[in-house]
Amino acid sequence: MSDDQPLAERATIARQLPLALRYPPDQRLQTFVGAGGATLAQLRALAGGQVGDAYLQGGEGAGKTHLALAVCAAAEGAGRQATYVPLPVARGRLGDALDALEGSALVALDGLDAIAGMRNDEVALFDFHNRARAAGIALLYTARVAPDALPLTLPDLRSRLAQCARIVLSPLDDAGRRDVLRERAQRRGLVVDEAAYDWLLRRVGRDLGGLTALLDRLDRASLAAKRRITVPFLREVLDADA
Repeated sequence: MSDDQPLAERATIARQLPLALRYPPDQRLQTFVGAGGATLAQLRALAGGQVGDAYLQGGEGAGKTHLALAVCAAAEGAGRQATYVPLPVARGRLGDALDALEGSALVALDGLDAIAGMRNDEVALFDFHNRARAAGIALLYTARVAPDALPLTLPDLRSRLAQCARIVLSPLDDAGRRDVLRERAQRRGLVVDEAAYDWLLRRVGRDLGGLTALLDRLDRASLAAKRRITVPFLREVLDADA
């Protein structure tokens, strides 16, 4: 989808895509690493319409986007229409994006930090929150910090967010990041040496978004070269990229 398309049109197209294209198979509740059973049970209940709104809080790389997409996928798997809204993309024109969401049973609003301080966006979100409550639409918000720490200009919006059930994610350590990469590699049928995971974490960085994107590239490169993923292979691929 082009960034030049109107947000309402992009939302309509997204709803028409197959489930696997809208919500990647890697990003499911059952594939998430680092959340306890109670957290996953609460998110499953949200997807199924058994509980009210939730506010998912966690630092960079904690898995907020994974879980927002996973809840949408779980809702649609249960026959409920869901919509994922990446707020950084909608920044400055959030009202248009939210106006296109009529008919959704669940809406995941990912990245509140991006629109905090944007008064027009905050007003649009406050109005949408109230309409969603009246219509029985379940909402999942994600942010890096708690509602009272967001630099919001609209006190009423802060009050609404504070009323949501709070879920706090802990950051993954290196062992957790390695587990995420290993699980995703296994799902793809990739053969990865254990030493390669350690090398990636030391040399490439610890941002899970970047690491999983790199895993996609390694998947293609490994298939093309018909080679397992070892440290020498990683060096070759990354040197070629450079």
